[in-house]
Amino acid sequence: MQSLFQILMLILDVVWFFILAHVIMSWLINFQVLNMRQQLVAQIWYGLNRVLEPIYGPIRRILPPMGGLDLTPLVVLLGIMALRIILINNAAAFY
Repeated sequence: MQSLFQILMLILDVVWFFILAHVIMSWLINFQVLNMRQQLVAQIWYGLNRVLEPIYGPIRRILPPMGGLDLTPLVVLLGIMALRIILINNAAAFY
């Protein structure tokens, strides 16, 4: 059961990394540091969007419009941190 706990923590860590990469990349694209006309940048961007949209979609439907400010990644990161806390506090159940 300990391996199940470690796998769940690893999945949460990977999702955390993908969200941070997506947020940083969106800032770099908006500030024109990265160019979407470059094939590698476009592929990474569309890949991250395809991976994260199933997570972001339901939350975007719940959140009210914020006038161009997308708080969805923040809500997801808070949810991941809450899940990590819950898993760590209940780690004894996995042993």
